[in-house]
Amino acid sequence: MTFDSFKRRLLARFDLRHDQADNAEIDNTFRSGVEFRGTNLWVLIFAIFIASIGLNVNSTAVVIGAMLISPLMGPIMALGYGAGINDSGLMRSSLFNLGLAALISLLASTAYFMVTPLTQAHSELLARTTPSIWDVLIALFGGLAGVIGTTRRVKSNLIPGVAIATALMPPLCTAGYGLAIGNMEYFFGAFYLFAINCVFIAIATLAMVRVMRLPSLTILQDRALVKHRTVVGLVVLFTLVPSVFLAINLVHREWFDSNAARFVQQVLSSRPNLLVVSQQPDFKAGQLRVNLVGDRLSDTDVKALEQRLPEFGLQAVKLTLVQSGQAMPDMNLVKKDLLNEFVQNNRIDITEREARILALQEQVQVLQKVASSQLPLQAIYREVQAQFPDAVQLSVSSGLRSYTAKAGTPMDSTVERPLLLVQLKLRNELSADAQERLRLGLHTRAGLTDLQDVQLEVSVVAPARPGAAAKKKR
Repeated sequence: MTFDSFKRRLLARFDLRHDQADNAEIDNTFRSGVEFRGTNLWVLIFAIFIASIGLNVNSTAVVIGAMLISPLMGPIMALGYGAGINDSGLMRSSLFNLGLAALISLLASTAYFMVTPLTQAHSELLARTTPSIWDVLIALFGGLAGVIGTTRRVKSNLIPGVAIATALMPPLCTAGYGLAIGNMEYFFGAFYLFAINCVFIAIATLAMVRVMRLPSLTILQDRALVKHRTVVGLVVLFTLVPSVFLAINLVHREWFDSNAARFVQQVLSSRPNLLVVSQQPDFKAGQLRVNLVGDRLSDTDVKALEQRLPEFGLQAVKLTLVQSGQAMPDMNLVKKDLLNEFVQNNRIDITEREARILALQEQVQVLQKVASSQLPLQAIYREVQAQFPDAVQLSVSSGLRSYTAKAGTPMDSTVERPLLLVQLKLRNELSADAQERLRLGLHTRAGLTDLQDVQLEVSVVAPARPGAAAKKKR
């Protein structure tokens, strides 16, 4: 394979033209999402309320759901498409509808946050107040992916994914929150994030339209083309530059927090009889506040600690130590208390286990008594069956009988003896003398010590009526 053929195959892999929709379909797709009227407008309002509630209760899932149903991507991508094909009318319409959507969103979110009883700013809301260069990159790459998905013959789920990644709806809701509570820092930070997303999604759309060489509506003259490019460049520049400074500030803040954590871990936490309760690094104020419990540090110790701050990249940082003045507890006494508590808990567990073992032993003894007092039930059954061959039903079983050994003795001195139970159903009645002789025979055959240990139940089965027998025979 030659290098030229390999290059052609490689470029064919990245070619976007094989599944690209025709120009008329692409144009209709971009223009169809511009207008905010009727359905789109109501969906926008409902999405704003859903996103505001999600930010208010700090629910990520609710915020994502609001971003999925939000129609804000339409005019932003149409703006970039209009700039790419030199359609000034589409650009004006897109800007108008985008401004209308932003205004309605701000009003709806501000109204919600003014009436909600929940006013605390959670992490989902605070994350939208400090944009940086990374938000620019997310909007740029998200816009590129969105344009590719929009211009395909078979539509995919790229647009909802781009809406989630670029997060158009939450910044507007956060800006409304800032207006509702009068915090202009939240308002400008969140609205700047929304502006970053809008500008760089539109710039990505413009770039992809030019790359795919979609036909322009009008051909600009050189002077108009220069003006057009200048305006786009200035918009990008004014949007990009603040985000760079914010990104630099964010990196410095991360370094400051990391260095402060290392200083506390390696210098303060390693000291004996000193416990770090909390640490509060303040990047804006250039201060590190640490709450301590244990032996108080002298002024000399504090100065020695301050001199070690530059070792951790904390130059010109003020170290503030808040000491409780209470000495650290004796660790030997703490260990002794823990050991005593452990032993006490073990004693309770051992007592409970011993009681359980005794109960199980008693159950085993009862079972052993039952096993040792087994009567020759099978032999007795056969003998009774031989004496009464016409018996309708015969049942022989055994059990245990408890009684007190002597009158007045406590219950713990009860004795258990085997008990023989015989149930006999006959067709003819058995006299009382015959029942008594049978009972004596069973007593002797079972080897029992007391006649009361034999329970004999004899019953007579009523004969069937002749009419019923005749009917059965028929």
